[in-house]
Amino acid sequence: MAPKNGAPIEYEVGPRTIRLSSPDKVYFPERGITKRQVVEYYIAVGEPLLRAIGERPTTLKRYVDGVTGEWFYAKRVPKGAPDWVEKAEITFPSGRKAEEICPTEPAVFAWAANLGTFDFHPWPVRRPRVDHPDELRIDVDPPDQAGFDDAVAVAGTVREVLDDAGLVGYPKTSGGRGVHVLVRIRPEWDFVDVRHAVIALGREVERRIPERATIAWWKEERGGRVFLDYNQAARDRTVASTWSVRGTPRATVSTPLTWEQLTDVHPDDFDVLTVPDWYTENGDLHAPMDDKAFGLESLLEWYARDERDHGLGDMPYPPDHPKMAGEPKRVQPSKARADT
Repeated sequence: MAPKNGAPIEYEVGPRTIRLSSPDKVYFPERGITKRQVVEYYIAVGEPLLRAIGERPTTLKRYVDGVTGEWFYAKRVPKGAPDWVEKAEITFPSGRKAEEICPTEPAVFAWAANLGTFDFHPWPVRRPRVDHPDELRIDVDPPDQAGFDDAVAVAGTVREVLDDAGLVGYPKTSGGRGVHVLVRIRPEWDFVDVRHAVIALGREVERRIPERATIAWWKEERGGRVFLDYNQAARDRTVASTWSVRGTPRATVSTPLTWEQLTDVHPDDFDVLTVPDWYTENGDLHAPMDDKAFGLESLLEWYARDERDHGLGDMPYPPDHPKMAGEPKRVQPSKARADT
């Protein structure tokens, strides 16, 4: 009797043989997309994905029962990982340490997909400088009452502000309704400095389009505006990588674009079935990002200016972080007023 989800099959990925179990298991019921198709997708985009996250400590977001099941973040190397899956030690905000996978070859992605990994969440650092980010990430996150077009409009202002700061950003779909903008930076600053740089950028975007964008941490203060999530720059906070499959019913993919393409597409255009052909036709549009690394001097000068001239200091960290130096109280404004 044949196995319910198909007999195991093998793929040759570079020098590695990847064994795929239950290849016919349906991962995305709405479209009938199987585990085999997800693995084959990652084999197809292995080269640009490695360019994007190679040598980076990477968290796996695993959906072992498909998109309709429970998912979890694997922040440590899974038991039984083959010895060719390399590791990198990272330090959590608590001070605890862990070894995460550190991709060094495309076979890692097929191996991880066989474990139910949909998306890869790399730290913005590379070995050996795991405490000094080399990637500035701006997460343009529309609220429930807004959509992708709103995120695109705000991302356009992000581009203008980056240009004024002497930086070049590369946009991608998040795989949902948002937009991510990535900037290659020199690994000369720590996580606190990089987060301050994103705060300064967000404040400038908010000044230019206050009716559309905000960096307010508390939802009650956002007023339906697009949120620039500065805390994605905090230690141990990550976004799904370029080329990652997302846990959406359509199996969408976070896809690199040019700024010109960003205004002419929809996130649903990019999924497990369509992106391999997109890659063949367009190539890796983010490959030039590594041609030049930029500095944060201008953004950090803006942060210091805002603190000095406008009394705008640090902002709340995520709730899982320890209390940080200079951080305001982590109490939403309405509750703070009620307690006074």
